[in-house]
Amino acid sequence: MRNTKPLRLHLLALAACLVAGCSVAPTYHVPTSPAPAQFKEAQGWVPAAPGDALERGAWWDLFSDPVLGQLAASVEVSNQNVAAAIAAYDQARAAVQAQRASLFPSVDLSTSADRAGGGNAGPSNRYRLDVGASWELDVWGRLRANVSAATANAQASAADLASARLSAQGLLATDYFALRATDAALGIIASTIDAYQRVLQITQNRFKAGIAAHSDVLQAQTQLANAQADQQGLLRQRAQLEHAIAILVGKAPAEFSLAATPSWQVVVPEVPAGVPSTLLQRRPDIAAAERRVAAANAQIGVARAAYFPSLGLSANYGTASTTRFADLFSASNAAWSFGLSAAQSIFNAGATSANVAGAEAAHREAVARYRQTVLTAFGNVEDQLAASRVLANQQDRRREASQAADLVEQQMLNRYKAGQVSYTEVVTAQVTALNARRNLVQVQSDRQAAAVALIQALGGGWHVPQ
Repeated sequence: MRNTKPLRLHLLALAACLVAGCSVAPTYHVPTSPAPAQFKEAQGWVPAAPGDALERGAWWDLFSDPVLGQLAASVEVSNQNVAAAIAAYDQARAAVQAQRASLFPSVDLSTSADRAGGGNAGPSNRYRLDVGASWELDVWGRLRANVSAATANAQASAADLASARLSAQGLLATDYFALRATDAALGIIASTIDAYQRVLQITQNRFKAGIAAHSDVLQAQTQLANAQADQQGLLRQRAQLEHAIAILVGKAPAEFSLAATPSWQVVVPEVPAGVPSTLLQRRPDIAAAERRVAAANAQIGVARAAYFPSLGLSANYGTASTTRFADLFSASNAAWSFGLSAAQSIFNAGATSANVAGAEAAHREAVARYRQTVLTAFGNVEDQLAASRVLANQQDRRREASQAADLVEQQMLNRYKAGQVSYTEVVTAQVTALNARRNLVQVQSDRQAAAVALIQALGGGWHVPQ
């Protein structure tokens, strides 16, 4: 007697699939990625607590600048790039709802009424009412895979929104600090112009007294004119930065202005760099890349489902009448039907296999992009850690150089008044001192920009352990 046990097992498996649904999508695993034990450039930095890896907040408050805080809040609601990212996220959420709807039956209602006549027959009325329902059975998990893919894409879109918000806020902070550095440079150049005007007056007096050459007066005039020209260049730079900030907060440049501050309070927060493993959770671009891997994995299941038959249930209830509309609801005029349908592609010249291969290749591409995003993120953090450390040391040297140059400038001017040195030496000392002051301001601005860039590289959030 033929052994029917294997057949019964297959039938039981098919019945279970029909009831609960099977999935031909591969089991999803987060791709492996490089995660070193520590950052190479993190000497002296405090690791963030892993439990706080996802904590984000108003990171700009660390710079103790209330004006920056007000501007950053405006980015959240007024920046058009952020608004576009919000709209894209809303679209992705709607797509999830649309895919979930495919898991449920669809019901249609149709009615018709017409009057016809001709020949020897008199006019007649015809009425019809139909209610139909259809339901595609998700036996092989194709519909659920579509839902999973849409959900992963929506989560990626949410991460894209976080990236857009962080990018806009970071750019705003960078432009804002550059503007404040320009204000400081304008303050330096204004003081320099006043000093050059006094020196020019001294030189003119000495020339009139016959103890200085006319070339000294010309050199002093050149110095003053160059400083005034530099001042105009700084004013142009400030205007451009102000316009850029206006656009970031969603305003027309003509409707926005920032008053200059009398003094620039340079605050550079000691940002603790997280350990590498927490970076993978912090960065929104890494989260987006990982979710796209999940979506690509689900699409493999969608493609594989085409190997199997598509099963559907349909039902229809209809009634018709050629006399009165009220007769539509008479049971004698009603008809119904219920059916099970199956469709299977027998031959498509390898299209299904090609679609599966394409989905698998798309998954491999998403994995590669995820790993590249992770590597880039580690590189970003290392770059900014190095920049922060070097710029801190550089600021100390720039401050020493500026203080020394100021002393040399004053000494050379005193010696010139005493007739001990030529005016050319005074000019050289003045140029050196001005450059040293401006270099100090620039490195202070660079430190703040590096701190902002490090915050962005870390994903915009951290928590200092108490």
